[in-house]
Amino acid sequence: MPVCEICCEELPSEAEMRTHLLLSHMDNVMACPFCSLSGVSYDELSFHINAAHIEKDCKDMNVTVIDSGQKTSNGSIAQSPNTTRTSNVKNAQKVSQVSHPASGHPSPFQVNGMATPITGTSLSQETSTSLKSSPPAAATANGVIKLVGTTQTATTNSRIEREDGHRKSKQKRLSSPNKEGGFPCPMCSLVFNDCFMLQEHVELHLQDQDMTEGAGPDVGTSTEASSTSNGRSGVLLYECPMCSLSCSSSTSLQEHVELHLEYGSAPATGHSPGDLTLARKLQEEEEQKWREVESRREAENFKKLQKQFGLDNSGGYRKQMERNMERAVSRGQMVPAEFHRKKVEMLESLASGVDDGRSKTSGLMEALYRYYQRDASDCAHVWLCAETDHYSSSEGDKGWGCGYRNFQMLLSSLHRMEQYNLLPVSVPSIPRVQAIIEEAWAQGADPQGASHFKHRLQGTRAWIGATEIYAVLTSFSVKARIVDFHKPTGPGDTHLRMFEWVKQYFSHSASRSARLSPKVVHTTLPPIYLQHQGHSRSIVGVEQKVNGNLSLLLFDPGFAPGEMRRLLSQDTVATMVRRMRKLPSGLKHRQYQVVVADGVLTAEEKRTCILNSRTLCAEKIP
Repeated sequence: MPVCEICCEELPSEAEMRTHLLLSHMDNVMACPFCSLSGVSYDELSFHINAAHIEKDCKDMNVTVIDSGQKTSNGSIAQSPNTTRTSNVKNAQKVSQVSHPASGHPSPFQVNGMATPITGTSLSQETSTSLKSSPPAAATANGVIKLVGTTQTATTNSRIEREDGHRKSKQKRLSSPNKEGGFPCPMCSLVFNDCFMLQEHVELHLQDQDMTEGAGPDVGTSTEASSTSNGRSGVLLYECPMCSLSCSSSTSLQEHVELHLEYGSAPATGHSPGDLTLARKLQEEEEQKWREVESRREAENFKKLQKQFGLDNSGGYRKQMERNMERAVSRGQMVPAEFHRKKVEMLESLASGVDDGRSKTSGLMEALYRYYQRDASDCAHVWLCAETDHYSSSEGDKGWGCGYRNFQMLLSSLHRMEQYNLLPVSVPSIPRVQAIIEEAWAQGADPQGASHFKHRLQGTRAWIGATEIYAVLTSFSVKARIVDFHKPTGPGDTHLRMFEWVKQYFSHSASRSARLSPKVVHTTLPPIYLQHQGHSRSIVGVEQKVNGNLSLLLFDPGFAPGEMRRLLSQDTVATMVRRMRKLPSGLKHRQYQVVVADGVLTAEEKRTCILNSRTLCAEKIP
């Protein structure tokens, strides 16, 4: 087995010997221990010591070479006062005994009667190998050490010296670890950046302790620094540097540490378990802070959505109306007397459940029919719905009441048809429409929508859509359909299929009543409820130009009553029609839904529709 010439460490192979020399000795700065020579290779330094300092070194060490039949001038090996002596010279002093005769020339070293010349640092390996492989042949007499195979004491001393040299050289090599490492020694204050160096260092501690324990209680030990004492029982405990486990003996600690190193439980990144624990704690705290920030942001966004859709419990139609009227009084736009008069009218309307009609405009469909009969020269065909009143948003529902206003428009048209005689006689107010929708939910219609609004609409400013219109029509025994145009079907993200569907809806009824359809047709069909993201309107007609292009006529609750009355004047009707007309390029939302009333339900059909509304599905086009 190869032995390192510098530190006397035994290695299993030549390859590991070369790696050991490179990592442990060759990477370090080589310097002569006797003069200022440095910066040379190992071979050059060895030649320099052999050529320039071997005789002087032997004199300084005061060591006598043991020749056959001669006595040593000093039985012990003296250390050189030079504290910067390299490990190869120190190990050579511990293993070999060197001297020179009076003439000043080096004498051969006698092993088994054979002369071995002194060759600097190579003396350590050759002498160690000779002592191990060759049987002793000399005897001790008059203070002279004789290497005799039967002399157990000399053999034991030689072995102890070799082990002690190997241990001390290893201790010196490990005594200056990298402070950036993360493997602390459990027995002293040293910290290592390599777990294998830590293992060797701990073994040296344990060897020191075993030798001290064997020497008896008079020899001082380092147990106090390397172990902890149980105050009650006096048992010494050895703490593991990797998991803080306390072991009762040094042997148990060594086995435990070896298990850590064998199974890779020690940190592979060179950081101590305490550093990893701190890093995990900091990471957890950072993640907790991030989750708290995200939770606050989500709560704020949710509150904004609730406020936007009127679900923040900030009051409904009545509170908003009162606030707006109070604001108008504070700005001088309304006198206090008018404020109290309007407030009384509002309270009476809310108590009766009937809309006060202040935002209603009637006679619009007849005015549109006269206009197209007279001035629609660029239209090939025009289809208009049945007579329908327009309901504008007021101070009490501005910003959220469009769905309720379009439902009032639809009811105003259905009231004029005999087949829908089951409907209320008058158009309900917005708070009453909210109560009607809650009653429809109570009957079992659209349970998912009811759960979304928590079964409560009254006193809120919640937006409603196509499913709520379907639910309330079903509760009135009106057969309703929801058609979903869920994606664009024309160039430029337009919905040409929806325009074609609306034309088919109005023209199909007109074609059944007349063999040749006239240019302007005033049908008996109710308007169509049109819903898209953020707003809803009512489709009251469709135009077909001479070139075949289609456009829709829409009643928007955002039009004030004064604007809608312009349709009643022959001078301003054309301007208002242009505002009502929507080309395919003017309706470019991603998705549209329409609700149409198509007949009356029997009691059995009503129960079936309510039952099917538990999983409400729209008719999708395309």
